[in-house]
Amino acid sequence: MAKLRTFTLGLALAAGLASPAVAGGDTKTRVVDCRAGSCLQVSGHRDSAAAAVLINGHAVTVHGERNWRAELPVETIRAWSEPYARSIEVAIYDPASQQKTAGQARLPIGLLGSTTELASLVISLK
Repeated sequence: MAKLRTFTLGLALAAGLASPAVAGGDTKTRVVDCRAGSCLQVSGHRDSAAAAVLINGHAVTVHGERNWRAELPVETIRAWSEPYARSIEVAIYDPASQQKTAGQARLPIGLLGSTTELASLVISLK
């Protein structure tokens, strides 16, 4: 029984070492002010400065080499995402090795939610 447990643990460790780094693992998002009003700033790390960054399948222009950041208008993110999405897909494509790694980056809470404007709000006290 102990040998089976040791074998299973060794297999799990080997699988973890063999898997490539996920693009969304260290990717961060936050809302910032920009010319378009509000923008989503997405930042992360890539192994090669020549690697392309894709957000929800769309290639984006980034600033920086290995540590990169991109700013996209919230309306663009809304158009590229499902309604009420809570995350975006961030992928890194390295043309030299022809490998693509992808992961999910969490969006700020409520970013793609809808807002309801109230004409009035009635609060009654008992």
